[in-house]
Amino acid sequence: MILRLKGGSRAMINVRWLSVALALPAAPAFAEAPPGAIENEIIVYGRSIDQVGIATSGSEGVVGYADFENRPISRVGELAENVPGLIATQHSGSGKANQYFLRGFNLDHGTDLAGFVDGAPINMRSHGHGQGYLDLNFLIPEMVERIDYAKGPYHAADGDFASAGSMRFVTKSRLGRPIVEVTGGSFGYWRGLAAGSADIASGSLLGALDATVSDGPWVLDERQRKFNGLLKYTAVNWSLGLSGYANSWTSTDQVPERAIASGLIPRNGFIDPHLGGRAGRIALTFNGQFGDTRVSAYAIGSRLELTSNFTYFLDDPVSGDQFRQADRRGVFGGSIRHEFKGDRVTWRIGADTRWDRIGQVGLYDTVMGEVVGTVREDRVDEFGGGLYGEAELSLARNLRLVLGLRGDAITYDVKSDLALNSGKGSAAIVTPKAALAWQAGGGIELYANYGEGYHSNDVRGAAIQVDPASGASADKVPVFARSRGAELGARIERSRLTASLVGYWLDLASELVFVGDAGTTEPNDASRRFGSELALFWRPSEGLTLDSTASWTHARFRGVDAGQGHIPGATPFVLGGGISAKVSPRTTLTARLRHFAGAPLIEDSSQRSQPTTLVNLGAYWESGRVRLGLDVLNLFDAKDPDISYWYASRLPGEQSGGTEDRHIHPVEPRQVRAVFRIRN
Repeated sequence: MILRLKGGSRAMINVRWLSVALALPAAPAFAEAPPGAIENEIIVYGRSIDQVGIATSGSEGVVGYADFENRPISRVGELAENVPGLIATQHSGSGKANQYFLRGFNLDHGTDLAGFVDGAPINMRSHGHGQGYLDLNFLIPEMVERIDYAKGPYHAADGDFASAGSMRFVTKSRLGRPIVEVTGGSFGYWRGLAAGSADIASGSLLGALDATVSDGPWVLDERQRKFNGLLKYTAVNWSLGLSGYANSWTSTDQVPERAIASGLIPRNGFIDPHLGGRAGRIALTFNGQFGDTRVSAYAIGSRLELTSNFTYFLDDPVSGDQFRQADRRGVFGGSIRHEFKGDRVTWRIGADTRWDRIGQVGLYDTVMGEVVGTVREDRVDEFGGGLYGEAELSLARNLRLVLGLRGDAITYDVKSDLALNSGKGSAAIVTPKAALAWQAGGGIELYANYGEGYHSNDVRGAAIQVDPASGASADKVPVFARSRGAELGARIERSRLTASLVGYWLDLASELVFVGDAGTTEPNDASRRFGSELALFWRPSEGLTLDSTASWTHARFRGVDAGQGHIPGATPFVLGGGISAKVSPRTTLTARLRHFAGAPLIEDSSQRSQPTTLVNLGAYWESGRVRLGLDVLNLFDAKDPDISYWYASRLPGEQSGGTEDRHIHPVEPRQVRAVFRIRN
């Protein structure tokens, strides 16, 4: 039998493989039946896929393409906001990874949020701009079939960076018809997409090309030029994908509020006109399902050059504080997982490995965008491997117990331009997991979870002896920062309604926090978080969908002086949701709300960010082969900050030592984008 996921591509999925994909969130979507197969169509909505009896926590789930097809977004990184309670903002140019917020974490660019696409990791270890750098710009939104997400360190298959959560993107394998799409909008925004698929031999070949040019809503034109490509061949039980990405842009970074208040610059103005970057990525991925064994392998090439200036003339009153971060690497690895099914116990064992061959990771002094000196330059080999086992026991008819154990090890070899900062080493960590799931009634399941996890630290910090900028001795950091967490949750699935409520607690051995005058993150004190989340998905009638999520978190440092326990950037409250209504057989209207509360910017909370609230609207009309869309982003033209920091900077003419101030990157003003799509 062939089952169709409800979505723009109406991709066909063999039920045998779908059952594997739903039971194992990391599974690839083997989405094709052999050409000529007889179809028995069933419509399944992404968030309406039953999780009771399958999920092992109240905070995991699946989002299908149909759930976000009619959802206005301003940038690719906002796909991550399909994960309930997650916020993706930006404090720099469009080519840079987003800033993520989840469960009271300011995750910077992904430190405790693990991302994968078709089984390959997105996070970059020991990266030039930030540990766990998670850049989604290479994704083509229309080619994403679904997102599997989980939160907390409770899942044995999740290793590095997954303490707050993980999200796994699965790309499509087939399009019902080829599509050509053109988008035009405010501030010189243009985007073109062409995609299609064809049956070849016993499988299907999908191809997509995506190009974007944009000036952006800033006084300084962004001059973004982005190109994405995807080729993917899918047979009955395996797939092979090749993707490529290139991007260049000019940045308007966060600016001090005093510069806006004094009239020196407008709200969307700039201080330094020579900022920006270039990024590129190419990846080859393989996924296969052979009986009860699943395998994946990947080879990724990645590079980034990013020029920034956060403090202007604080350290160098003549030439300025501009600097460049560079990262160039290859990432190679794979995973294997096997399942043994018994009458009362199901065993799962798995392993994964990864090698980051970092040919260049460096920090350089620049003036007007040109390199004038080297602060530090390194070559790094970082090897990682994980082994895990998991047993799922049926204790009673409606009661499941899952026990898991995971072990990880990292070895590294740092070759620095300063010999004292070179070094080799290794470290290992063992993390237990446990979950209890009880079906208390029809469509009702209760969960209890405990787990330990970790994020790795930049291994240059594990080898360092001397600060390359000051020459002072430097403290080493451990390779692993352990996390411990627990969760109680409930899930209800009744006809057209799906809802979940969880309460959680999470301890982290070392918090990574953003340091404004360095433009990077560094290890800080241990932390503790506890909070609750509510997620709702409701289809009261055909053609009408409502969803909502609310998350509250109490986040504090542990073991610090009284009054110094607030975690900078830890947003305590997030609210999101929307309504989508099919107002006629051809027309769908969508409204979306996103709100996150103000957060402390320094440890005593005497300085706080302003809350941010955005409303987006979308209208979509389809007739036969033609689709027209109109998105209105930031409907009420809010002037809120997208991100806020508190640190010292020095503008031209100001006193030495600089001025402590709130630095903000404003949300983009109201803009309109029109979409025309034709299916051949």
